Amino acid sequence: MSYQLSYDEDSRLIISGLECDCPCEHNLPEQDIYVGNGILNNIARYVRRRKLGTHCVLVADNITWEVAGRRVCELLRADGVEVTPCVIRRDGPMEPDERAVGEVFLALQPDTEFLVSVGSGSITDTTRVNAKRCGLPMVCVGTAPSMDGYTSVVCPLTYRGLKIHRPGNCPDIIVCDIDVLKTAPLEMVCSGVGDVLGKYIAKADWIIGSIINDEAYCPTCGQIVTDAVNKLVDNVDEIRTKSDKGIRILIEALLLSGMTIMIIGHTRAVASIEHNIAHYWEMMQMMRGKKPPQHGASVGVTTLMVWPLFTRFMTEDLSRLDLEKIKAGRISREDRVKWMRYAYGEEGGNTIMSENEGDFLSWEEQERRIRRAQERFEDIRACIADMPPFEKIYGAMERLGAQMKPADCGVDAELVNLSMHCAKDYRTRYTLFKTLDECGLLEDYLKDYPFEWKP
Repeated sequence: MSYQLSYDEDSRLIISGLECDCPCEHNLPEQDIYVGNGILNNIARYVRRRKLGTHCVLVADNITWEVAGRRVCELLRADGVEVTPCVIRRDGPMEPDERAVGEVFLALQPDTEFLVSVGSGSITDTTRVNAKRCGLPMVCVGTAPSMDGYTSVVCPLTYRGLKIHRPGNCPDIIVCDIDVLKTAPLEMVCSGVGDVLGKYIAKADWIIGSIINDEAYCPTCGQIVTDAVNKLVDNVDEIRTKSDKGIRILIEALLLSGMTIMIIGHTRAVASIEHNIAHYWEMMQMMRGKKPPQHGASVGVTTLMVWPLFTRFMTEDLSRLDLEKIKAGRISREDRVKWMRYAYGEEGGNTIMSENEGDFLSWEEQERRIRRAQERFEDIRACIADMPPFEKIYGAMERLGAQMKPADCGVDAELVNLSMHCAKDYRTRYTLFKTLDECGLLEDYLKDYPFEWKP
């Protein structure tokens, strides 16, 4: 298990020496990822080097167009590239929804050879899903160190108010000019930090999934993410002041987290229960006609919320479990369908259930999982013990001035309580919350988040 990170003379990030004997299929990233000061001026040369073509659609919103989009357009045109700007205009924050995806699609021309996104999460995902569907390469110019999706191949999108995930192209070229990233508001910087801190939870859940369900775990990807997030926590004061060093550390952590998605082809190393809760808040706020919280900020807050449940589980005594009582208290398939439609809405619940049939567990499977948790409890305990002290993470966010509570994200207590109970059902991906639920412990662990539902 090993890897090396370096930069060449042209500020291109290189990951090499990737060695791992885990069962996952590994793919070394072939993208050109540039990180440095003043490198936006090299955009035309970067495009020419990859021979992407001479006709592109440039996607930005009304904010990122002014930040860097106009400049990128000018630089490409000066180099002979025909650029069709697609500037998505919104009064508030842009959402990567069906409207935005459709705007980009309609901007494509028969002679379009590649796409260019200028923005952060929403713009990048809106562009990458179109690139995937149309079979086109793309270039990404980051404008804020606010999320880990620059290097992803998965697009979190909004469709009819429901958060969905669709495959997308990883950009062939990613340009992260530190001088541009530093202009992002501190709120977006805090969002990026929150997104990274959630990786501690994601890694623990991934290992627990490997213990309970023999899920393939990649220790190299786990280490890449751990190294990145540890470095971030140790340099949070540099990040708060938006120094060159701090912004480089943050964007590297975000990029490296995303690179694990490219390496193994899924988001297991970077997203788990903390992301489920954050996605739920975003979905429900939009359904209520309210402004959704910024994704990374939500992840940071939900990370603080679920962390104590992990540390509490380390002291659990699973030998006390009464399997007959747990069996008698199982929710029926009919009631679970009602619950999903209640928690996620009729359309959302039906969609989630159709994509996650594996969550309708038989008692035989549930009993197998309970007994595996009992047999392997020390291994589960060890993976949680490997997480840093909760006080260190809390203190880092506090020094940063990040949002710390759901109310800071505009989320009320009723939504918080419901989200803690239903986030386990968002996808089949295994989490400690599923362990708690299957062992009949979840309701006791969620006493601080009271919520009653009757079928």
